Amino acid sequence: MSDLGKVDREFFEQYIYPNLGADRDDVALGPRHGVDFGVVDLGSGRALVLASDPVFVMPSLGFERAAWFAVHILLSDVAVSGLPPTHLAVDFNLPPEITDEEFATVWETFDREARDLGVAVATGHTARYAGCNYPMVGGATALAVGDSADLVRPDGARPGDRIVVTKGPAIETTGLLSIQFEELMDLPDETAEQAQERFYDMSPVEDALVAAAAGDVSAMHDATEGGVHGALVEMARAGGVRFDLERDAVPVMPGVEAACEFFDVDPWSAISEGTLLVTVPPEDAGDVLSALDDADVPAADVGAVREGDGVYVDGERVEHPERDPFWSTFEEFMGRLEG
Repeated sequence: MSDLGKVDREFFEQYIYPNLGADRDDVALGPRHGVDFGVVDLGSGRALVLASDPVFVMPSLGFERAAWFAVHILLSDVAVSGLPPTHLAVDFNLPPEITDEEFATVWETFDREARDLGVAVATGHTARYAGCNYPMVGGATALAVGDSADLVRPDGARPGDRIVVTKGPAIETTGLLSIQFEELMDLPDETAEQAQERFYDMSPVEDALVAAAAGDVSAMHDATEGGVHGALVEMARAGGVRFDLERDAVPVMPGVEAACEFFDVDPWSAISEGTLLVTVPPEDAGDVLSALDDADVPAADVGAVREGDGVYVDGERVEHPERDPFWSTFEEFMGRLEG
């Protein structure tokens, strides 16, 4: 397992899936490859949704901007359940060189964003340790407590549903690379600025909560590692259905194509935190799209869910990319920047 990024499906099913501790009846949805969250049945029609992720802080972005991204990553996987995030537990394993002032900026930003979203910090751990390095400076678990009837399961896509995509491909890839490697980018100023503006699109939290409140959403999934293509395959596989899409119908945000071409990254297989995939019955698709438009979230109806399996874009089958090109590109350009 020498490749960077999330483990692939084969690794997950060989090493992780067979070893999940005690078999408890209250686990309504346990770990599955490509599924964003787990669910514990609390009884009386209540559910606890939870998801764990690294705390990802890149000082080169500036600590406030880096912390904004970090907290939204942590809350996004719970938000795609359709239940608003309610609690957060954070473990900071900090590098020794972080100053008190820098950490204060990180934590004050966490506090601000959590308050805005109605999220309480329930517990945590904070320490400096030798051997800890940016950007992975700990881990956290986000939780949502709500009515089971409001839960949007990741495997709920049904034949006949429409497929809605927000923001389009390579949002995170574009936003992070264009800021991190600004001095190396050879693009017109206006194009570079458009690419950098994608940074604050890198949260699907609002997208998910708006969509879930607007219609009878059957499934949601955010396009993290593996990008839009990977997320589509994971979502169709989870539901045991076929997705048929038109590529030209998918929104593409300004600056994305130019940035991906410069960094030589396939935008469709590159990490795209901030992009949300939604399946919804045809009669509710218009309401979901209208609500997203009212919230200034770019979105489009891009295709249909059918009987069968696999993902087909313009009639051609798309496979999971397995390895996200973002990580090798990030390493390559870091070498250039430091060299």
